[in-house]
Amino acid sequence: MMRTWQITTVTDAARARIALARLAAAHGVPTLERTRLAADLSAHLRQCLTKGGTWQLTLRLAGSPAEEGLLHAVVAPSPEACAAGEPPWEVTVPCPEAAGAAEAGTVAEDPAALAEALLGADEDTAVVLDKLTEQEDLVAFHREELHQTNQGVLALHAELDAAGRAQREAFAAERSARNEAESARRRLTFLADASAVLTASLNHEEIVRRLPELLVPEYASSVDVWLFDEDDKHRSTPHPAAAVLAARTGRPQYAADHPGNLPGVDDQPASALDPATPLLCVPLPTRRAPLGVLTLSPPGARWNPDDAVMLIELTRRASIAIDNARRFEHNRDIAETLQRALLTDLPATPGLSLAARYLPATHGLNIGGDWYDAFPQRDGGLITVIGDVTGHGLHAAVMMSQLRTALRAYAVDGDSPGRLLTRLHRFLHHLQPDLYATAVIARFHPDEPTLTWAAAGHPPPVLRLADGTVRTLDAKPGAMLGIPLTQEIDDHTVQLSPGSTLALYTDGLVERRAQGIDPGIERLAAALGRFDSAALDADLEGSADRILHPLLSDSERDDDVCLLLCHVRSDAAS
Repeated sequence: MMRTWQITTVTDAARARIALARLAAAHGVPTLERTRLAADLSAHLRQCLTKGGTWQLTLRLAGSPAEEGLLHAVVAPSPEACAAGEPPWEVTVPCPEAAGAAEAGTVAEDPAALAEALLGADEDTAVVLDKLTEQEDLVAFHREELHQTNQGVLALHAELDAAGRAQREAFAAERSARNEAESARRRLTFLADASAVLTASLNHEEIVRRLPELLVPEYASSVDVWLFDEDDKHRSTPHPAAAVLAARTGRPQYAADHPGNLPGVDDQPASALDPATPLLCVPLPTRRAPLGVLTLSPPGARWNPDDAVMLIELTRRASIAIDNARRFEHNRDIAETLQRALLTDLPATPGLSLAARYLPATHGLNIGGDWYDAFPQRDGGLITVIGDVTGHGLHAAVMMSQLRTALRAYAVDGDSPGRLLTRLHRFLHHLQPDLYATAVIARFHPDEPTLTWAAAGHPPPVLRLADGTVRTLDAKPGAMLGIPLTQEIDDHTVQLSPGSTLALYTDGLVERRAQGIDPGIERLAAALGRFDSAALDADLEGSADRILHPLLSDSERDDDVCLLLCHVRSDAAS
């Protein structure tokens, strides 16, 4: 189907537009598409009327199967304009429905019909406006959704930022806590290690010397230890006023040109001795009164409060260590003095030379247990004895003196060494059931060429014969003195000749923790065997020193040492 309109005037254009709209409506073109098609046609026809001339509108409904349901509109100029090369205007729209009447596109020339068509066009426009209003409402709705979405995104970003800040703060707090825990662990480790070093020594001067080595340079740049009873040694050394105040009050003092704000520490003005250097003065406390004052200067500008707390605690422990060391030194000096006072001046005996050595321990409170003695009997014999009381200190020294006194009392009766040890065993068990002792007794007699000896739990005597042969007198000994056991200790005898030397000793001379006692006895035998009779005759005292030196020079003495040499002179036969 095809229809054609000639357009010369505005009325022709309006009638053509109305016809197009009606035809499109009749073929089911949607209102929006129909309105858009009519608007485009009106705009083009307005241009055509402006140019003038006659124009031709052709509407064609495609009938071929390939183009079925398409409405073609073509505005072409007059044949003259086409000849002049004026291009046609074409548009195609889909038609979903067939026309309801053949005259659907007819428009009467009556003005009333034109008005009616105009009103119909307004209806289409109203529909378009309604659609437009719906779209605007939809756009407003989507705009509001977009706004809400944007607000939600902003809120989410704010929450994410807050969460990020909280996470960063949590990480920072965790890192700070970890650093504080590590610092606390480091301080506790240092405090434990330093305490172990200080308490390991029983020499107070060594403890005082070790304090600066432990604290400088990590916790202090300088350290001074002021001990009150040693003030005479440092009378010319002035002490800061804060140190004097700490000594008087027993409270730590901080002297500087700024507040220290240290826990448990009083702030004082800067020291006049060195105003530019802050000083921490901590008393060395004991149960009775402070021993002195520890004065420290900081490793930097000032101390960390936690470091100051640790330093005050370390000072307290150092004070305990110094106090314990002094008590030990005092007791050791008393015990050593008592023991040396109880040791015998060796008697002069025809044909027999004696040399004795006693050396106190250099490590630990091991004074008072070892002893030696030598005294004559009424028949002209000489009793020599060496022993070791278990335990150390004053108690051991007192028990040693009691055993020495008891032995001398028993020996008056003329008993043999074995009988004397048996009586000492009973005496000690009765007097001190929980205290034990070891001993060796040897009896010499100028009229007898034999040595009688007996041992009770003690290292065996070592005998050098005149020909240089060395023997260990390890015949079956008795048990330790004082143990809850009834025993009779036997005597043993060995032939002596001029030039022979008997060595009695305590275990401190030969025993080493890492080696035991047997290698030490072998070393003593070898050392004694290197002497000849002439050297022993000439200088038994010097020989005793030369025996001790190689045996003791390789280690610290953690026990006291006794050595008693009994030498039968070579000229005794003459």
